[in-house]
Amino acid sequence: MEYKKLGSSDMEVSRVCLGTMTFGKQNTQADASEQLDYALERGINFIDTAEMYAVPPTKETYGKTEEYIGNWIKANPAKRSKVILATKIAGKGLSYIRNAEKIQGKYIEQAVDDSLRRLQTDYIDLYQLHWPNRAYPHFNKHWFGKVDFSGVDMAQEEAEIVEVLQGLDRCVKAGKIRYCGLSNESPVGIERYIQLSKRHDLPRMVSIQNEFSLIQSKDWPYVTEACELNDVAYLPWSPLGGGVLSGKYLNGAMPEGSRWSFAGRHGNFRNQEGVHQAVAGYAAVAKKYDMTPSQLALAWCNAFDWVTSTIIGATSMPQLKENLAAFDLSLSDEAKADIDAVLRQYPIPYA
Repeated sequence: MEYKKLGSSDMEVSRVCLGTMTFGKQNTQADASEQLDYALERGINFIDTAEMYAVPPTKETYGKTEEYIGNWIKANPAKRSKVILATKIAGKGLSYIRNAEKIQGKYIEQAVDDSLRRLQTDYIDLYQLHWPNRAYPHFNKHWFGKVDFSGVDMAQEEAEIVEVLQGLDRCVKAGKIRYCGLSNESPVGIERYIQLSKRHDLPRMVSIQNEFSLIQSKDWPYVTEACELNDVAYLPWSPLGGGVLSGKYLNGAMPEGSRWSFAGRHGNFRNQEGVHQAVAGYAAVAKKYDMTPSQLALAWCNAFDWVTSTIIGATSMPQLKENLAAFDLSLSDEAKADIDAVLRQYPIPYA
């Protein structure tokens, strides 16, 4: 396993991060513990979760994923120091989480304390803002006209960011958080947080996790440029495009218990004809080079030196083992050219 510095922090994280949002919905406690044990055995030291999980989010499963991880930590206390544990505070929009209100400094300390209780630990290595308070061009909102940037009150937005940073600062000084990060942000958001943290001597964002895959590559080059120039670690989530890049949904298939068989918070916006055409193209390339479609997609993501750690998840041990094997693969120049040909044909397969 290779390791890389997490942005401007002093933490070294594995190039693979175990995502856990299936724990508590598609995976039982026994499944979760088995995955966590196996990940550590394979050299993964980076685990990502969120207060909102399991996914799709519901009131009934809120906090379940953190609880499962906490139960594992309680059963394996010596392993806590061997992992870099990341979680997130949810933003506005969910009625059962802080009455659907936006992230505010006054809520952060309680949210951190609740996560610490569920995780059964006394510190969080990386605490992230799950999505911005402002309108943002992510999920299925990156096509023309989906987001309106006019009439923005910049002073108000900056004041809100400072208040959030102050809440994080209190938790850092109390020893509850080591470092802070962003998620589902844009270059503008990255720059604002970096500059305001400098101006007010508040915690610096060391990482960002955004969606990035063969069917969603819009972060290159603008978000990745902002990360490189500000020493912010780039952590791709959903490198398999919500599972579609595995090929399991080709030809109208809908495997029982798969993520697409559950109703998602934003709807199944990836289930579009262009996506399936792109996946068929990538599956043909994978077959040519004797790898699975999932392995092709993950190896492609891992090949970029500006990627710090790729967040993967699995609903079964065979799936986890298949996905981890991708990080031992190297793509030849010919394979990269074949992948690029499909990507150029389907650069924006869903919007």
